[in-house]
Amino acid sequence: MKRVEAFDQVPEDDRPPKVEAAKNAMNFLVLGSDTRDPNTPGGSRSDTIILMHLTKDHSAADLISIPRDTWVHVPKSANGKFGNTDAKINAAYAWGGVPLTVQTVEAFTGVRIDHVAIIDFAGFKEIVDALGGVEIDVESTFTSTHSLNKDSIRHFTKGPQTMDGAAALDYARERYAFADGDFARIRHQQQVIKAILNKAVSGGLLTDPGRLNAFLKATADAVTVDKDLDMFSVANDLRHLRGENLTFLTNPSKGTGMIGSESVVLPDLPASKALFDAVRQDLPLPGAPAAPAVTPS
Repeated sequence: MKRVEAFDQVPEDDRPPKVEAAKNAMNFLVLGSDTRDPNTPGGSRSDTIILMHLTKDHSAADLISIPRDTWVHVPKSANGKFGNTDAKINAAYAWGGVPLTVQTVEAFTGVRIDHVAIIDFAGFKEIVDALGGVEIDVESTFTSTHSLNKDSIRHFTKGPQTMDGAAALDYARERYAFADGDFARIRHQQQVIKAILNKAVSGGLLTDPGRLNAFLKATADAVTVDKDLDMFSVANDLRHLRGENLTFLTNPSKGTGMIGSESVVLPDLPASKALFDAVRQDLPLPGAPAAPAVTPS
């Protein structure tokens, strides 16, 4: 798998400590990027930002999406040319790549990031196709005008359906068709993540060497991880997880607003603090339905 230096430019003195009671928990920063080289973001912004918390007994995971337009303080970049200002959270990736994004998310949440995974959307559809498609329950009928189809148009009809990789990617990317824009896109991304996990552990994939090899190859091509992540250990730790063991949330906000000429998402800071304090301490998340835990075998 491709590797990236995620923490080398993050000042240790600025990083939040790990709480002793939660030392066996793991916090992943999952980024969705449209660049193929995470080491050279070249102005690209991360459209997807998810903080994934694996509980200390590794029996369940919480995935908290942070809207890309969330207005936060971005620390100074390692080269000193950018940051040290309030901005949309996804500006951190454009200004300082993965390390500045880690630093920004840690400063905003107070949660120490253990590992990073970056998903290249260009390879996302190959993962879904290697699974033979995924099952998605479309919440409402809509038309995407930024589709991978030649005419850029794709129609989605309300109700359960099987999507191939291109359709799933269009579904997870679309935001212009919805009144709540990026919040709808986040819900759909969460749906697709859960559908991929459920499909990967069902339908005989794990016992079919050919299909399994195609899935692993597509995943390896589309995902970049930090240099310290032990993929075999993590895969072993997470092999029992299913969609029902995941809890999906979105960072609390007060809605959208204008700051200067920019349309931004205004975080609900007290509610966000309560949420991420619970993550940091490996406690049940406030307001979240408890995901059924399993005993790792």
